[in-house]
Amino acid sequence: MGGPDPETENETPPSEYHKLQRKRSDSPEPSCVSMKSNMSMDPPANFKHGDSSSVHSKLQRKRSDSPEPSCVSMKSNASMDPPANFKRGDSSSVHRHNPESAAVNEFQKKFRLNLKKKFECVNGVIINQESRTLLNEIYTELYITEGDSGDVNKEHEVRQIEAASRRTTTEETPIKCSDIFKPLSDQDKLIRTVLTKGVAGIGKTVSVQKFILDWAEGKANQDVPLIFPLPFRELNLMKDQKLSLLELLHVCFMSSLEKVLLIFDGLDEYRFPLDFQNTVRVCDVTESASVPVLLINLIKGNLLPSALIWITSRPAAADQIPSECVDRVTEVRGFSDPQKEEYFRKRISDQSLANDIITHLKSLRSLYIMCHIPVFCWISAAVLERMLGKAESGEIPKTLTQMYTHFLIIQINIIREKYSEKQESDEEMLLKLGRLAFQQLEKHNLIFYDEDLRECGIDVTEAAVYSGVCTQIFRRECELHQTKVYCFVHLSIQEHLAALYVHLMFMREKRNVLQQSQSFKTISNVHISAVNQALNSETGHLDLFLRFLLGLSLESNQKLLHTLVTQTGRSSQSKEETVQYIKEKISHLNDFNDRNEHNDRTAEKSINLFHCLNELGDDSLVEEIQHYLKSGKQSELSPSQWSALVFVLLTSADELEEFDLNKYISPEKITEDVLVRVTPVIAASRKATIRCDRIEGRSATALVSVLNSETSNLRELHLTVETLNLSGNKLTDSGVKRLCAGLENPDCKVEKLKLWDCGVSDEGCAALTSALRSNPSHLRELDLSDNNVGDSGVKRLSALKDDKHYKLQTV
Repeated sequence: MGGPDPETENETPPSEYHKLQRKRSDSPEPSCVSMKSNMSMDPPANFKHGDSSSVHSKLQRKRSDSPEPSCVSMKSNASMDPPANFKRGDSSSVHRHNPESAAVNEFQKKFRLNLKKKFECVNGVIINQESRTLLNEIYTELYITEGDSGDVNKEHEVRQIEAASRRTTTEETPIKCSDIFKPLSDQDKLIRTVLTKGVAGIGKTVSVQKFILDWAEGKANQDVPLIFPLPFRELNLMKDQKLSLLELLHVCFMSSLEKVLLIFDGLDEYRFPLDFQNTVRVCDVTESASVPVLLINLIKGNLLPSALIWITSRPAAADQIPSECVDRVTEVRGFSDPQKEEYFRKRISDQSLANDIITHLKSLRSLYIMCHIPVFCWISAAVLERMLGKAESGEIPKTLTQMYTHFLIIQINIIREKYSEKQESDEEMLLKLGRLAFQQLEKHNLIFYDEDLRECGIDVTEAAVYSGVCTQIFRRECELHQTKVYCFVHLSIQEHLAALYVHLMFMREKRNVLQQSQSFKTISNVHISAVNQALNSETGHLDLFLRFLLGLSLESNQKLLHTLVTQTGRSSQSKEETVQYIKEKISHLNDFNDRNEHNDRTAEKSINLFHCLNELGDDSLVEEIQHYLKSGKQSELSPSQWSALVFVLLTSADELEEFDLNKYISPEKITEDVLVRVTPVIAASRKATIRCDRIEGRSATALVSVLNSETSNLRELHLTVETLNLSGNKLTDSGVKRLCAGLENPDCKVEKLKLWDCGVSDEGCAALTSALRSNPSHLRELDLSDNNVGDSGVKRLSALKDDKHYKLQTV
C-alpha cells in the first residue's frame, strides 16, 4: 500500500529498438499489458512503434483510439515504474556479432529487474503502514506438502485450519516453495501443471511472490526464461474480450514462449465458469477466443504444451480443474507451531514482548490454532504488541471477536490521528464498508468491482478514500481498462465487518437486515435469524460471521465499540435468550441427526454452535462434560452432552493421540447415532479404537468419509466388530488403502467385511491381500461384489482363502 495513486501515474512512452524490430517485421510494438499478482509488477519491456502486424494492430484498434500504443496495466496500489526501455541505437554497436541474442539477453535482464523491484517488498498492508519491508528479511518458510484432489471440503475454513493443526508433519514430505515443479525423489513423472490449495490468508499469494523473487534474483528455477503472473481477479476484467494467447500475454519476443511459466493466482476469485468438457480446442497462439477458453486450453496443454502452469486456489474452488489436467496437487498448510514462534520473533523486535505474545496465544487454543494463518499472526501481533506493550489499555483479547474488535479500534485510531480533517464520521464509514462486506459475503465474493460498490452506496471517490485511509482493512488492488478491483485484507476481516454492520443496523434503526420484511424488538431476534441462516448454509460460509455477530453482543465488546459508534446496545436478557436458543438447536441437531441419513455437516454445525456459546461467555454444557471427564466414571450421555464431549476433545490443548470410544460407552450401547456424532474426533485422532457389534448404514458412511478425507489425521484404526459393512459407499482404492492400515493391525478384529459397490479395483485388492497377510487371524468373510476387480485381484484373494493359515472362508 502507500504508493502513488494509479490514476495520477504517468506512463513513460516506450522506446525503439530497431534491430529487433527488423527481425520481427511481422510483429509490431504491442500494447503493454502487465500481468501482476496483488503485490504489483512492472510491465514487460516495451519496444517502440514500428510497422504494425495484423494481430497487434487489431488489438490496438479494439482497446484504444489513441495513436500511441495503449499501455494497459493491472496494478496494485503500490507504485508502478515505467516500462523498461531499449533506447534507439544503444546496442547496435555493442553486440555486433549476434544482435538478436543481445536483444534477448537485454530484455530478460530488464524483465527480471522489473519483477525484482516489484516483488522484493512485502505489501505494506501486511507489515507496516509507514515503511516497506523486504520480503527476504521477514519471509518465514511455509509448510507445503503434496495434497489430494479428492472431494471438496465443505467445512468453513476455520474448521479446516483446526483440523490441519492436529496433523503431524513427520509423515509428510515438505515441499519448498522454489521446488514446486520438481518431482519428489521417488517420482519420475515430469510436472507441467501444479494446483496449490490453501485457505484464505494461508500464504498462497506470498508463496507466488517468493517464487518469482527468487527467480528474478537468480536464486532458483533458472531454467525458466520467463514468468508471467496472471491473477484471476484481473482476468475477471477481460470477460467481454476475445483475444489470442499472444495478445493476452503481450510477449515482446517469441523465441522462449515454449518454455515459460504462467502463474494463475486465485482461481477461487474467478467469476466465470470453466467448462472443460464442452470448450472448443485452440492450439494456435494467434487464434482469438474468450479468456476462459484460452485458460482451459492452456491447462489442458493444447496451447503451449511445454509451458509450466501454476494455479493457486482456496480448497472449495480447486475441483474446477479436472484431476487429469494436473500433474501435482500441493497444499499450503500455513505455519507449523515452530514457524508461528519464528514469525512473532521476526515481527516483534522486542524479544521479551514477543515471548509474552506467544505465551498468551498458547494459553488460548482457539486463537493459537488460528495462528496457522499468517494473516491472523499479523492481526494478533498488531493488537498484542500494543496491549501487552502498554501502548493500549484494557482487557487482553481472549476470543476471536475481542481480537478483531481491538484490531478495528487500533486501525480507526490510526486513521483519526493521520486524517483528522476527514469529513465523514467513523461510524458512517464503517457502516458503508460493513454493508459491502455483508452483501458480498452473502454472495460468496471476496473481491469486488465498481458496480459492487455502487450497489452499497459507495461511489468511486469514496472508494479511493477508503482504500487510501483504511489501508489495513480495505484496499484497491489493481487497475485494468480503468476498472478497479477492491477487497478486504482478509476474509475474516470481511466477516467481522459484516457482523458489525448487522449489529449496528439493528441498534441504530431496529432493522434486521437478515430478514428485511420483518420487525424485531430485541437483538436476540437478529441472532436467531443468523443462527438459522448459518445452519442452513451448505458450505458453512456464515459460521465465523455468526460467531462475530454473537460475540459483539457481549458487554465487554459493547464497551469497546463505544469508542467507534454511538449506539451499541445492551441487553443481558437478550443474551440469555440467544444462549437458550443455541442450546435448543444443539439438541435439535442431534435429534435431526438421529433421523437423517444424509447429513454430513451436522457434527460441524454443532461444533460451531459451541464456539458461539464460547463467544457469548456461556460454558455450562462444556463444564458439565469436563466434570464428567474428571470423575472417571462412565455414564449415559444425552445427545447434547455427546456434542459437548466432541467439542471439548477437539478444542483440548492436548494432542489427540488416541481416541478410545469405549472409555465413554460400553460396546453393546454403541449405536449408529453415537458413531456418527464422534466422527470428527475419530478424524482428529492419530489412533482410534472402537469395539462394537456392527458398523453399517450412516455410521459406515461416516467412517468412509474419514477414510477418504484429506484433512483426516487418522493413521491407526483398531476395530473389534463382527460386521463392517461399507457397501454402497464410494470408498475407492485410496480409501481401501487407508482402511487396510487398520486391518493389518493384529488388534483389529473384523470378522465380516462387506465392500459391495465401493469402487475397488485390483489396486485395492492388492492392499487388502497385504493387510490380511499381516493380520490373518480374524477376517472370515469378504464381499467385493460389483467392483472393478480383475483376474489378478481375484487370484490374490483366492490364494488366501485356500491357504489354511488364514481364517478367510468366503470371498
